[in-house]
Amino acid sequence: MSFENLLDNLIHVLRDRVRNGEITERRLARITGISQSHLHNVLKGVRVLTPELSDRILREISLSVRDLLSSGTTVADAEVPVIQDPVG
Repeated sequence: MSFENLLDNLIHVLRDRVRNGEITERRLARITGISQSHLHNVLKGVRVLTPELSDRILREISLSVRDLLSSGTTVADAEVPVIQDPVG
């Protein structure tokens, strides 16, 4: 699974949580330290979610990358990198 897929899954999870009323855009923006308009544009797909902002969001809403991997994909669907050469 690529980094872009993880970001898409994060945005999908955030949209669902806002839609379900678990959190508001205003509260999410406040706890992550960005403006509500910036967050709104990220959720709409107008602005790109940076790795730094995605880390802050994951930390503040207690999500992990593993949670993002399991949302929308099964373990069989996820690409697992395989090391073919000796490491070190």
